[in-house]
Order: sequence, then C-alpha cells, then structure tokens
Amino acid sequence: MRVFVVTAPRTAAVVEIDPPVARPWEVVVAVSRVGICGTDVEFFTGEMAYLHQGHAEYPIRLGHEWCGIVTAVGHEVEPGWLGRRVTGDTMIGCGRCRRCLKGLHWVCSDRVEIGIRGGSPGALAEQLAVPAAALHALPDTLDDRAGALVEPGGNALRAVRAATLVPGDRALILGLGTIGLMAGMFARAQGAEVHLMGRSQRSIDFARTLGFDHVWRHDEHPTPPWDAVIDASNSADLPARALDLVEPGGRIVCIGLAGSPSRIDTRLLALRDVTAVGILGASAGLAGAIGAFADGSVDPRPLVAATVGIDQVAEVLAGWRPVGARQGPKILVDPHA
Repeated sequence: MRVFVVTAPRTAAVVEIDPPVARPWEVVVAVSRVGICGTDVEFFTGEMAYLHQGHAEYPIRLGHEWCGIVTAVGHEVEPGWLGRRVTGDTMIGCGRCRRCLKGLHWVCSDRVEIGIRGGSPGALAEQLAVPAAALHALPDTLDDRAGALVEPGGNALRAVRAATLVPGDRALILGLGTIGLMAGMFARAQGAEVHLMGRSQRSIDFARTLGFDHVWRHDEHPTPPWDAVIDASNSADLPARALDLVEPGGRIVCIGLAGSPSRIDTRLLALRDVTAVGILGASAGLAGAIGAFADGSVDPRPLVAATVGIDQVAEVLAGWRPVGARQGPKILVDPHA
C-alpha cells in the first residue's frame, strides 16, 4: 500500500509498504479521508515539541484526523465491526496505569498517539491498523468530510465544555483555525453569544460566512464582559490577554499551543478568582462531536477548503493551497486518489 512518510525536516515521500495485518484486539481500516492539521505541519518543519522531547522521531507516518471502513478484524474483536464506517481516538493509553484506570488514558505517560507519538503509524496511508477499543462508529448520515473532522471537533467540544457556558453567556474565542471555528459552532449551539478574534482579514471574512456576526481583528479590543475566553491560537501572548479580558469568576480555556512558552500573571488569576483549564486531545469529546454532527446542531463541512491526493500532501504541508480551494482552513486527503 502507499503511505506518506516524513523522513527529516521538509523532506517527505510517498512510498510502498506491506499493508497492515490485524493483530489481536485490532482492526484494519481502509482510510477514506484524512485531515491535515497544524501538528502535521510542525512535524514537517521540524518544530514539533515531541521531536525534541524524545516522544517522536523521524521517519514518521503522519495523520490523526481520519475516517474509513473496517476491512479486517483481529482475534478477540467483535466481528460486527467488519464493514462499518468508523473514526477513532488518537490517544492510546497503556490500559494499566492509574490514569488509564481512572478513564484519563489521553494523559497516560506511556501513551502512543496515532500519527504523532511513540512511533504509532498515522492515517496518511491507504490502510491503518487501530485498536478496536479506540473506534467510534459513524452514522450513515455523516459523509467522509464530517467523519474526518470528528477528531478536531472533539477537541473543540472539550474546550467549550470546559468553559461551562450556559445560554446567554458571552464567549470570546481567540484564533480562527479549525479548532477555534468549531469551538464557536459548539458554543453557539449551546446558546452562548459568540465572539471570535483573528489575525488575517481572510479568516475574519470566512468566519462571517459561517453566520458569526461578532468577529474582531486581533488588534481590536472587544468590549467585555466575557464569561469565558477560549484560546485556540498558536500565539504565546494570547493566554495573558485572555486572562485580562475574562470576567472575575470566569474561565479561560487553553487548547492552542504556541511555539514558545506563554506567561500569565498568576496574581491576576487568584485575585480575580479565574479558573484556567488546559485541554489535550479529543478523546472525551469524540462521541459528543459525532452526535452534534449527526443531529445537525453543528455542521463542520464548510471548513473544508479542498480534498487532495496523497501525492500532494508534502506541498500542502509546505503551505500550498490547491487551485480552486474554498476559503475554509481544512485540507483533506483521499489516500486512494
């Protein structure tokens, strides 16, 4: 089968390897669509922190936002999975440690992350082997575009849940990438008054096409009060700004990762009785994202700008956008094209 492999910073190729075989407790999935995200770009450029922390190394097979069809099941796997459309959890815990036994497998110190950490092969391939326990079935009402967006959707949903919004609350979301825009969609679906802040006019204009009336430039100063501020950006200075903007007694949620350390004044955090929450991964939000996509309360498909073949992935990671691409931030890959 054909797979996409990054072998060094800005060096990648599509190669032929033997297809996977389902081991006990695993399935093999014929991959239908894969989303390219900022983490993949950082692996391509060599900036991803895991490369410098010993959690990942080249060569690496990327791809952690995916959907497909189960084509084989291993020993001890329920045969009913065969032929089902699925997506899956990126975070695979050891299953034995205290964190895993508490249901927090996504912060297991010995976890692997599909296409990211611990040498676990990713989904930028024609087929992918996945633990059956990581699978989530997709209803037929969700097409492959929505299926590949469940993973970022789960991240966005977890961020919104952490903000503890109730109808009528005012939420400010920093960053207009896929996670920020979907966080806005989930917050709006919960009845919050959603405001978004971005840097480029293009992203601001696109956010408005999604029905968001309150979209600000990063150098503007929206008027508080903000009951919650979600930082979905990659800017090191924005967590401190989130703390400045949020109401006393409110919440700031950090889901974006900057390339350098962010700093906040913990005196303000304490004196204003603000709760700060960090979010890692989509695990606890995957089922909720599938449900919201299925019932139509959130439609992620307008975020997809284009779908490309596996031979074009390196160009996309280097910043290329296909001719005729729409405005959205997400590029999907059809590994069989």
